[in-house]
Amino acid sequence: MEAAVARGGPLAAGRTVFLVAHTGRPAAIRSAELVVQGLLRCGLGVRVVKNEARDLPLPPEVELVPEGTPEALEGCELLIVLGGDGTLLRGAEFARGSGVPMLGVNLGHVGFLAEAERDDLDKVVDRVVTRAYEVEDRMTLDVLVRTNGDVVHRDWALNEAAVQKAAPERMLEVVLEVDGRPVSGFGCDGIVCATPTGSTAYAFSAGGPVVWPEVEALLMVPISAHALFAKPLVTSPDSVLAVEVQAGVPHGVLWCDGRRMLELPAGARVEVRRGAVPVRLARLHHASFTDRLVAKFALPVSGWRGAPH
Repeated sequence: MEAAVARGGPLAAGRTVFLVAHTGRPAAIRSAELVVQGLLRCGLGVRVVKNEARDLPLPPEVELVPEGTPEALEGCELLIVLGGDGTLLRGAEFARGSGVPMLGVNLGHVGFLAEAERDDLDKVVDRVVTRAYEVEDRMTLDVLVRTNGDVVHRDWALNEAAVQKAAPERMLEVVLEVDGRPVSGFGCDGIVCATPTGSTAYAFSAGGPVVWPEVEALLMVPISAHALFAKPLVTSPDSVLAVEVQAGVPHGVLWCDGRRMLELPAGARVEVRRGAVPVRLARLHHASFTDRLVAKFALPVSGWRGAPH
């Protein structure tokens, strides 16, 4: 984990922060306005994508860029994302491509990727201005699709790569593979290949285990499988997972982080391995993941006495 703490001195000189917000939500618009005002007041520059700026009450000092690409973050020290899980995953695309750390502010429901809530905006601005945050790398997935042995598509994911059935009335027939060896084949609604970060997202909903972020591992979680052995699998971070769509059966679809979709013909093979490029997350708190888990899911912990002293 990289410490990035500094106090005192000319903190704002030449510093720029990129802002991404879910402008379809009134709460995000108001939150963006407060964050921008706070940063500008402290002398930091703010950069926003032009089409998002149309929906935000931004002062003229804000720098506008034509489109949201990793290149648009050049020269920025931080990416602040205001929104729900979908907006945070969109921000993660910028963060991965640029190497700029992402600081998420949750304006949605669970928001495991977020570091702050909407009531913490003043604290967010203060921590950014004083550089009182830490940066940690989160594992990603590299995804490769083959048909007839040829590579036809490459993608990536922070949370998960999910192979799913395309037709609601028909099961998807698959064979699972780990490190070049077959594990099992069955009919199912899909297979989720996830990172520890994604263990609390789609994989969690499919019945997979919760994996602490500092654990390095890959997950493979069947969805509604018609089989006696269809348990979630946790493998080495260096493993290569593969899902083969059986030939002669209905085709499937590949979803990466629920944002990018690819149709998979019968016979397609999806290979998932540890990503070469991580996503960097800015952290404001030292609270344990256990405390975050309890808070996000409102888990009952009354009656806990703790270890004896």
